[in-house]
Amino acid sequence: MSVSCFDREDETFIVLINQEEQYSIWPEWKAVPAGWQAVAGVQGDKAHVQNYINEHWTDMRPASLRQWMAEQAQQGDA
Repeated sequence: MSVSCFDREDETFIVLINQEEQYSIWPEWKAVPAGWQAVAGVQGDKAHVQNYINEHWTDMRPASLRQWMAEQAQQGDA
């Protein structure tokens, strides 16, 4: 049985982010999928990139939902 590249301990990963400010790890050698971009300067083993994501992705809500909620709160204050 083959092991997924996402499960290999010797794999080098990068961190991706999309327009909703959601993060993902990605094998360094694979093409970045449409709608995502690599976070500059972040690559390493799985633990390293997961630590980066844990430090930077502190609000799991998509950016569009955070924006909508902020607008709703402002309308409630008016």
